[in-house]
Amino acid sequence: MSRIAKKPILVPSNVHITLSDNFILVKSNNKFLKRYFSSSVIIEYKNDNLFFKSNVNQYDGWIQAGTTRSLVNSMIIGVTVGFSKKLQLVGVGYRINIEENNKINMFLGYSHTISYILPKGITAKNISSTEIILYGIDKQLVGQVASNIRNKRKPESYKGKGIRYSNEFIRIKEAKKK
Repeated sequence: MSRIAKKPILVPSNVHITLSDNFILVKSNNKFLKRYFSSSVIIEYKNDNLFFKSNVNQYDGWIQAGTTRSLVNSMIIGVTVGFSKKLQLVGVGYRINIEENNKINMFLGYSHTISYILPKGITAKNISSTEIILYGIDKQLVGQVASNIRNKRKPESYKGKGIRYSNEFIRIKEAKKK
């Protein structure tokens, strides 16, 4: 049985939730997120609290209830506060700059520049020429975009050059000895 699903979610007063069948819509100000969830989960909205229960007829009800609760909680946090990821470029000559049409140009030591177009709902901000912060309301999308950018030049283990998350620790290997 999922212990996560048994904890109700307290919904803030500025967040409006719409439930219908296997669909949930979370709205706040101009922001909204929507998601379909499994039919083995029952969501109840009472007195500004969301309760998650398992459908008795489904064998994976509590598993799906815990997952659904985590996803809905991330949706509520996303429309109220939002999510961000910070990326750093480490290496001589590595630079990143953002154009006005949500296009990122990266100079990563290759013979060409690498361009990446940000999807709708994600914004980026340059702190310096080697640091960038990605913002968005969808936690999964922010993480996926950060991962896609990081995959353009992953940190290598001998010098640590590449794109890394700001809180990531890279273990540097020792060079071969004669």
